[in-house]
Amino acid sequence: MLLWIAGTVGLAAAAAFALRKPWVRQRGRNRRADLEDVLKHIFTRRHEGREASMESVAGHLRISPRRAIRLCTELESQGMAESDSGTLRLTPKGEDWAREVVRAHRLWETYLANEARMSMRDVHGPAEREEHRLVADRQVEALDARLGHPRSDPHGDPIPRIAGDAVLSPARCLTGWPLGTPAEVVHVEDEPEALFEQILKGGLAPGTVVTPIESSADRIILSEGSRVFELSRLAAGSVQVRAVSAEYAQRSQWVRLSDLNTGEQGEVMLLDPALRGFTRRRLLDLGLTGRAKVEAALGNAFGDPKAYRVRGTTIALRNDQASRVWVKRSA
Repeated sequence: MLLWIAGTVGLAAAAAFALRKPWVRQRGRNRRADLEDVLKHIFTRRHEGREASMESVAGHLRISPRRAIRLCTELESQGMAESDSGTLRLTPKGEDWAREVVRAHRLWETYLANEARMSMRDVHGPAEREEHRLVADRQVEALDARLGHPRSDPHGDPIPRIAGDAVLSPARCLTGWPLGTPAEVVHVEDEPEALFEQILKGGLAPGTVVTPIESSADRIILSEGSRVFELSRLAAGSVQVRAVSAEYAQRSQWVRLSDLNTGEQGEVMLLDPALRGFTRRRLLDLGLTGRAKVEAALGNAFGDPKAYRVRGTTIALRNDQASRVWVKRSA
């Protein structure tokens, strides 16, 4: 009987341990994710030109000051961070780890926007969760290679490289850009949400080229080709722009592929910089490369999609795709 009881107790203990193991592993993953979130916060603040502190950690992560102190103390004990007069700084070891987390986050946002074709408003949350798994499973480099080593994420934030930080061209706030001068959007802030929603409704994303045509104390009127729309100055303050490339400056001589009438021909001059990922690769695969001859072959009673003839093949494109292809009308 005693042997049977001992055996039963042993089986029960083994079963309890088996049930406890996944919970212990999950707890370890959660702890690692918490530490990575603190590292990422310190890293991001520094690159924004701001200092990180226990208070900023607690506020950003929405945790108690006591918990923030525990996490920061643990990072200090691991040689990842140090505190000086209340300011948190990363050690070289912590900088490397934080960079990898930020890189994973921005690459996953790029994947969701370009490959899964999710809206920019929906990519941040999933990336916050997935970044930790990518780093833990050492999959960041493979994802970077799969995406073709993009320089920036869908919001225009630079994607750090292994050997250092990506550096993008200098940019200025849209509110200070001179009227009548085209500008390329290079970055949009996704917070606060209400302003981000205005930016998205205006169709602004990195790569979009707009021209400010009117400005007042509370709004800015913008032109994107034949489309004119307005942004509040607060929303425009969340948009960073730079001068357009010399190639793009010639856009006034071109039209969108979607503007060709049936039977008209043109020569492909440029794929819009805002066109990225899967859609860009698909158009290139269909033959819409530089200097390719294209003809608007057949309209649609409902307006969308339309048929185009390129390189001896007839293809169908939606208007939102064809509008991202710039062509020079044939004489």
